[in-house]
Formats: sequence, C-alpha cells, structure tokens
Amino acid sequence: MQQRLWAGIDAGKTAHHCMVVDADGQRVLSRRIDNDESALLELIRAVTSLAEGGHLTWAIDLNAGGAALLITLLLAHDQELLYIPGRTVHHAAGSYRKTDANDATIIADQARMRRDLHPLRRGDELAAELRILTSRRSDLSADRTRTINRLRERLGEYFPALERAFDYSNNQAALILLTGYQTPAALRRIGTARLETWLQNRHARKVSSVAASAVAAAHTQYTVVPGEQLAADLSLA
Repeated sequence: MQQRLWAGIDAGKTAHHCMVVDADGQRVLSRRIDNDESALLELIRAVTSLAEGGHLTWAIDLNAGGAALLITLLLAHDQELLYIPGRTVHHAAGSYRKTDANDATIIADQARMRRDLHPLRRGDELAAELRILTSRRSDLSADRTRTINRLRERLGEYFPALERAFDYSNNQAALILLTGYQTPAALRRIGTARLETWLQNRHARKVSSVAASAVAAAHTQYTVVPGEQLAADLSLA
C-alpha cells in the first residue's frame, strides 16, 4: 500500500524544522535542517524516499523571506506545496508546547486535515522583482517617516515656531531651508529677500512663501534654547 504523507515545515531564517506525519497523524520523521542548499536537497531526498511513490504533500508557514530557497527547491522538484499562514498555526497551537518541532507538526496536521489551503506555485521573475521593489520602497518610506519625525522632534525642542510653520513631509523647500538655516538668529540675519535668493539657487519652489514664513517664525523667538547651536552645527542630524 502506498504511503500518504504530509511534511510540515516550520521555517526560520537560518534553519527549518521538518515534521512528516502519516494518514493517522503519526510522526514518521522529525528533522532540523540548516537553511542552505545541500541540507535542503538532502531533506527533499529523505522525505520523498519515505513516500515510496505514494502521495506526498509539503506545507510551510512562510511564503517568502527565509523560506524562499526551500520553496524554490521544492517547486523545482515538482513537489506539491501548501502555504499555511502563521496566524493559522498560532490558533491551532493552543494544546501544544511551543517548540519548532511542534509547530512543524501543527503545519503538517493542518495540511492533512484541511481542504481550504492554497498551493504555492512557481512565480515568474517579474513577480519576484516587483515584490523586492515593493519591499524596498516600503523600507525607504518608513526610513523617511522616521527621519521627518526625528527632525520635527528636534526642532520642537529649540525652535517650535519653525516646527509648526511647515509640513516637512510634503514641503521640499522647507527641507532645503533646514540644510542651511535652523535657528531664529540665523534666519533673522539673512532676512526674507536674501533667503529667497538662497532657496532659488538651490532650485527650491514656492520660495517666497517659505522664506516669509521662516523669517516670520524667527521673529517670534529671541530666546536661545540650550542645545540650539549644537543642533545647528549638526544640521539637525
């Protein structure tokens, strides 16, 4: 009689744990493997040999990241592979002690019992490139948001009027302004007309309103706050 097996993979960044169960939910194989090609290929050979030509289904709780190499190898070897979201594993884990082996068992059992899981299929290069570019754009956007928030916090400490004057997340000219002028005294010294010229030379837009608002803010504060000069010297870094 041919074997019917399910191989659950608890995926990690540097290593994975594989648990193979049979049709009765009995554990057939439990193995921890490093996330490198030779170890993963050896795992695929070992598990497929257990099936002895029967039906083998793999299941995994990640569909990218550290699991990408294993997924690629499994699909290249024409293996049936199901994706089980981490939240599904989490909800099913209530009666298990938290270990990688038990998580792998849960994944295998879910693949054995459920009929609503989505198979993973080989994606084209364009989809992979778009995923990488989207992830990179998200990282850059998050970095920019953190930088803007840090800048506003610093300005709010020693020059709150200028912090309130602009939406720094949507005003390139205001950001250009801060590369050269960050203190009330410096803005009062340069004045509106010269500041307009300075901004124009740096290809800023709407220079008149930005210069006027910045100098107006400077005239609301004559007290030097501790740390102001250091912030100016560091250009708000």
